[in-house]
Amino acid sequence: MDIKQYVIEHGRQVNLAAGQHLFRQGEMEDALYFVKQGLFKAYYLCQDGKELVKSFIAEGDVITNLSAVFEREPCTFSLLALEPAALVKVDFDSLYQHTLDDLELSRFMLASLIKLAQKKERREYEFLCLDATTRYQQLMQHQPDLLHRITQNDIARYLGITPVALSRIKHGRKA
Repeated sequence: MDIKQYVIEHGRQVNLAAGQHLFRQGEMEDALYFVKQGLFKAYYLCQDGKELVKSFIAEGDVITNLSAVFEREPCTFSLLALEPAALVKVDFDSLYQHTLDDLELSRFMLASLIKLAQKKERREYEFLCLDATTRYQQLMQHQPDLLHRITQNDIARYLGITPVALSRIKHGRKA
């Protein structure tokens, strides 16, 4: 079965206002979400209260917390709507069971996991091998539209730097 058909048959519409969480770190989650509209911030909240931005998720993306849905563990990160959002929610266990018998759904799941692994690999490389200025330049090059949709503080948290360091980078001064 085509994933679009599966979502039509088994999905449920979810709408969120800007500032609402889809799920929070420490909570349980059992669904996979297809983002139709809106922008989300996936972030970790450290024990000292510091927020670290993991990624941004926008229209056309698929999101879940794999630890929660597959391992039945609490969510490892929070997902916050930065804009009004519309998603389609699909029960993960049901989809997973269907992938065991349906080659087309299985291909979708495999492609999604490969895309996620590539995104994580790229992010890991950026943090381990590139300086903050280069990470910012990469963000501008690969996701320029994103820069107009998120705050400077969130950009800095995503880059792993302070807002002051981001300002210096943007103005061509040494961070």
